[in-house]
Amino acid sequence: MPNAPSVPYVSTGHLPAPDRVQAFLEEAFEAALAETGGACSDVYPALARVEPEQLGICLVGVSRRSWTVGDADPRFSIMSVSKPFVFALVCEALGPEEAHALLGVNATSRPFDSAAAIDAGEAGRTNPMVNAGALATTSYLPGVTEEARWAQLVEGLSRFAGRPLEVDAEILASARSSNHRNRGLAWLLHAAGRLGAPPEETVDLYTRQSSLAVSAKDLAVMGATLADGGVNPITRERVVSPQVCHHVLAVMATAGLYETSGDWLYTVGMPGKSGIGGGLVTVVPGKGGLGTWSPRLDAAGNSVRGQKVARMLSQRMGLSLFASVPVADGAAEEGNPRS
Repeated sequence: MPNAPSVPYVSTGHLPAPDRVQAFLEEAFEAALAETGGACSDVYPALARVEPEQLGICLVGVSRRSWTVGDADPRFSIMSVSKPFVFALVCEALGPEEAHALLGVNATSRPFDSAAAIDAGEAGRTNPMVNAGALATTSYLPGVTEEARWAQLVEGLSRFAGRPLEVDAEILASARSSNHRNRGLAWLLHAAGRLGAPPEETVDLYTRQSSLAVSAKDLAVMGATLADGGVNPITRERVVSPQVCHHVLAVMATAGLYETSGDWLYTVGMPGKSGIGGGLVTVVPGKGGLGTWSPRLDAAGNSVRGQKVARMLSQRMGLSLFASVPVADGAAEEGNPRS
């Protein structure tokens, strides 16, 4: 009888053994360092001044175990990686059905700052993972005043991270001086009746939100909170409901990497969200969160090295939501004896 073919590791409800996880992360780190393509974002002047060679990786399991390699502690601006977490707060406040009706969830297949997406969307609805939809999302945060809404936002994202988050003042000043595109998007949304607050307040809140300083470790904890049904695995505090996590992961899958989200799902197979600050969060539902930071971006605004890390870890660790192996004849339906 011929030898049975080797079967790659497929995760079935848990991550591999801790020593294997660390080895996988180190392997991915070395491979990603060889990627020299892409460049720092020049959307805001301060982003263009960031040292481009930095790379940090952190994986946090729902079991509270964590693994790091490289520059996992230095802080950078969260930028668009804030979008799924703010969407989670709005879903929690309004309910997923109302959020769906107000904001839309379909992929736009356009760049992250596209104005055409507003005209093409149903009555101006887009997706919370692109700038237009994220501006609309931020405008529906609860609170009577802008400061009350800001307090809700920063407190909520801090609970996701498990520590108090603060704004990077240099990035905020740079973004405020050059966020003309987002101002235009906000007025287009206002004209379409898609904002829950005045355009100027919405843009300022969104700019402050994007300027929060985080690390790759923070992103991993935030991702792991979504992976664990809304419970922060470090603080053990419930941040949002399991139902909200379900809907957040769905919109991350549709547009988390903008017009390249299909490529991402094809090669990585997990919900993810990128930001022009170089951050990237990947959620492994039921298992943990992966946070990476590397400022070199591709043409769509996604971290080149972060994508390389996520692809490698997905393949090496069998993390893709679409991965499976055949069940042997007579084997139980539940479980995977080969994992």
